[in-house]
Amino acid sequence: MIKVYSKHNCPQCKMLKKQLDANNIEYQEINIDEQPEFRDYLKERGWQAAPVVESEIADFAGFNPKEIRELIKAYKQ
Repeated sequence: MIKVYSKHNCPQCKMLKKQLDANNIEYQEINIDEQPEFRDYLKERGWQAAPVVESEIADFAGFNPKEIRELIKAYKQ
């Protein structure tokens, strides 16, 4: 399962979710503005920018088109 840590008013978060939705990739969204307890979790792991993606395939932060394409390709197989 893919976890997407997002924030309100985050254009990169919206673009990532839009790409996952367009490819029918299921994910769990955790909005750190609504669930601030996850901020410490992300900081402990060194993540500084939203969105943060955690999955069995790869973990990454920010809007990274190459990583997103690879993630989508892996989950569509």
